Amino acid sequence: MLREFKPTWMIKSVYSIEPQQLKQQGIRAVFTDLDNTLIAWNNPDGTPELKSWMQALEDAKIPLIVISNNNYKRVRRAVEPLALPFISRALKPLGFGIKRAAKKLGLQPHEVVMVGDQLLTDMVAANQAGVYSILVRPLIATDAWNTRINRFFEQYVMKQLVAQYPMLKWQEELND
Repeated sequence: MLREFKPTWMIKSVYSIEPQQLKQQGIRAVFTDLDNTLIAWNNPDGTPELKSWMQALEDAKIPLIVISNNNYKRVRRAVEPLALPFISRALKPLGFGIKRAAKKLGLQPHEVVMVGDQLLTDMVAANQAGVYSILVRPLIATDAWNTRINRFFEQYVMKQLVAQYPMLKWQEELND
């Protein structure tokens, strides 16, 4: 049961995920959650760090696709300035959105990583889809109202995960 929540890696920040390290793992595409992973849920403009990270992925020819449970209009408005492709209404924790994006790129599950800030949606969806996963810390300490409930339950799940998988620790980068 706990295995469904277990991330492949736990990296402190999405911006610490280095394209070269992804390639060393055989990863050819990055899928990412939107709110509090890629951008702060209350700041849709992104940061210079985000733009730098996106450029590094582009230079490495690693596509970045947003996989979000938000509706089409909300996701489009958020990613339009970033010119990112996306899948809205992804139905996470189900893996449908991730599988659809991988199929669109013609990639196998072992060539994809899903990055997100929530165990109960992003990590479960990644595990359902059979792809690698990276749990990152939320960009900001506050959440939209509908995420606060998940955070409450995630505290319990995280304690159980760490107890069952003692090697599961926050890292600065993939190769830590």
